[in-house]
Amino acid sequence: MPAGAIAANHLTSQVIPVGTLTSHEREEMWHLFRRFYDGTVRSLFETDLSEKDTLLLLRDSDARIQGFSTIAVGQTELHDQPIRYVFSGDTIVDRAHWGSQALAFAWLRYVGELKRQHAEVPLYWFLIVKGHRTFRYLPAFAREFYPHWNNDTPDAMAALMTKLARERFGDAFDPVSGVIRYSQSHGYLAGPVADANPREAEREDVSFFLRRNSGYRRGDELVCLCELSTGNLRPLARRLFDGAAL
Repeated sequence: MPAGAIAANHLTSQVIPVGTLTSHEREEMWHLFRRFYDGTVRSLFETDLSEKDTLLLLRDSDARIQGFSTIAVGQTELHDQPIRYVFSGDTIVDRAHWGSQALAFAWLRYVGELKRQHAEVPLYWFLIVKGHRTFRYLPAFAREFYPHWNNDTPDAMAALMTKLARERFGDAFDPVSGVIRYSQSHGYLAGPVADANPREAEREDVSFFLRRNSGYRRGDELVCLCELSTGNLRPLARRLFDGAAL
């Protein structure tokens, strides 16, 4: 098993620099990606990848890529205070492994290590969401996150969300709705993946996402933010974030 890898549910996760990807690995990722996304082309996929610095890969026992998440770590200032953030890009797990938590566990351990590197600087998760399944990670991981169906977004969080979204997406971001709408398609989830079944749609978090980002079928993305800190994470997420063994 490669150094730094974690095995879970017959999948191995590994965090690597994007620059170390081989051409074969890029092909594997693209073929996986296009099974789940419509309205996109290879150049858009490559552009997203080039804008990230880190990649979380999932492999099966035959070393084939079964999932990935692209990550960029950035820093900014708000009210003259330094802030670090983790920006999540394309994230895919093959349908055969949707029950696996390998990617989520590895991601939490990774961001926990980022926090320990600069413990005194606030660290946030900056997430843009095309689909309800991704949105559901927020209530699963965190106690407080925004936007939320029961709580108004505090002014400081709204200001940081707007700042980060404007810096990366410019006028495509609408601060009133909190949604990114592209003038040309950047891809959208295929219907069977994007849509919620009746049981899912009854969930409070899913219902909220579908209302708040009504253009999800065409690839609109809801801007979300939560602080990555021990105090804001739920018990299992906190243990992984703190580097504890399960």
